[in-house]
Amino acid sequence: MDKAILVVEDNELNLRLFCDLLNAPGFQAHPVRDGRDAVDIARKVSPALIIMDIQLPHVSGLDLIRELKMDHGLRSVPIMAVTAYAGKGDEEQIRAAGAEAYVSKPISVIKFIETVGKFA
Repeated sequence: MDKAILVVEDNELNLRLFCDLLNAPGFQAHPVRDGRDAVDIARKVSPALIIMDIQLPHVSGLDLIRELKMDHGLRSVPIMAVTAYAGKGDEEQIRAAGAEAYVSKPISVIKFIETVGKFA
């Protein structure tokens, strides 16, 4: 398979979990701990999918999604938001920013893998 997937997540445990879940079936997970590096790394990796935490230090995940969608070379890459924001209207706000998918934390492993499979 070897499809590259960028994982933007500041929580080390979540980052390891997501990468392990992706690497097991043969994806190539690329961890990004600092959202400020996400666009540059995405340009280098050319991922099939970007998995994005919304609550990041230094940069809003929503702003980062918008920035990725404005980038000519990255705008077609689907973004799956994985976030603890699960309140009324949060999914709509995340999708309005440009994310194609939304998974709430704590994640269901089955839903996570199924959602990844729709895009990668």
